[in-house]
Amino acid sequence: MNGGKVYEDGFCAVFQNQDEFLDCISRIGRNSSWDVRRSKSLRLAALQEGSDLVRELKEEYEKEGLDPEIITDTVLNTGLLLKVKGRYYPIRSCAIKSILDRAGISGNGLKRVEKQVYARILNDCLKTAKGEALIRISEGKISAVLGGDSHDYSILDMEQIFRHTVEYLKDNYRGCRYLAGFYEHEMASALWELSGNDELLDAYRKEISLAGKIPEQMKAVVRVTTSDTGVGGANIFPMLLAGKENRTISLGSPLRLGHRNGSSIREFDEQLRMLYGKYQLAAGNLIRLLKVEIQYPISCMKRVLDRLQVPKKYAAEAVEIFQAQNGEAPCTAHDIYYAMGEIPFFLSCDGEEGSRLARVEENISRALSLNWNEYDIAGDYKW
Repeated sequence: MNGGKVYEDGFCAVFQNQDEFLDCISRIGRNSSWDVRRSKSLRLAALQEGSDLVRELKEEYEKEGLDPEIITDTVLNTGLLLKVKGRYYPIRSCAIKSILDRAGISGNGLKRVEKQVYARILNDCLKTAKGEALIRISEGKISAVLGGDSHDYSILDMEQIFRHTVEYLKDNYRGCRYLAGFYEHEMASALWELSGNDELLDAYRKEISLAGKIPEQMKAVVRVTTSDTGVGGANIFPMLLAGKENRTISLGSPLRLGHRNGSSIREFDEQLRMLYGKYQLAAGNLIRLLKVEIQYPISCMKRVLDRLQVPKKYAAEAVEIFQAQNGEAPCTAHDIYYAMGEIPFFLSCDGEEGSRLARVEENISRALSLNWNEYDIAGDYKW
């Protein structure tokens, strides 16, 4: 767990028990709220250690029964406050991108200026911002400042997303079993095994046998990821666990429900009902890779991993292991894609968890839609 207190920007809680995961989501939901304000009325202020403002805010938080260390954590991270109708709210790191979006400004140069200058630049831009702002306040801090007009961000309650998932999987997939989940302020995710539903992967197993390979032990799993900070919608990822090591193999793009145009929990339920068919399509992605011959596997693997922006450290480790086990003889794209399934495990061994691990899994899944022949080029590829 990174960040021991739930208000901390770096808080990440991992749960092996489903009830504990759902209880965490529910508790944070009760300690959170939404507010709508005119975008042009919002103002930022810098927060500096030792200032009178820090002292006043700590006293105010203590009187309201909030932990004054929320202010300390803000000083250590963003060092920024959002002033809404005369009241200051600490800004969490995950809110910065959405605030920049509301102000209509971006650029790495902003990161290099002092906090007072940073706040002044954004305030000048916010004065001309149009429309409403939908503000997410969670555990004593601002977590997001999203578009608040009718065509903008639609709230999908995080607890409902996961409870509806649990209910649907329990009713429709025998042997369904919760594996793990995590909560960060930026996003939350949970993984379920769909054992007892071998038919989900029957066509894939048959194609592996026809290709002259021995099918590994494999189990269908599904990951559901959602966010209330604007970083993504309510997404359902079909996946599988392969081999004795339970390598995570992504099966392609998820069923996506964006927070747009009045999207609702009813639409998420419809997405859940499409999961069975999604597995059939997803298995087809892997079957296609079985038929893609690769002449220069090491060069190809490096190029694909670079294209997917997989962190170099882990990409290089995966290539090294693949080369040690398979050499440089021609193979299929399927062989390389399976080897890439080791990468999430490498991250886990380094203590990575939560959103970073989930993003790497999603990036790797994009390899299923690539034209692998474009990356099958002779010669050593320089990272």
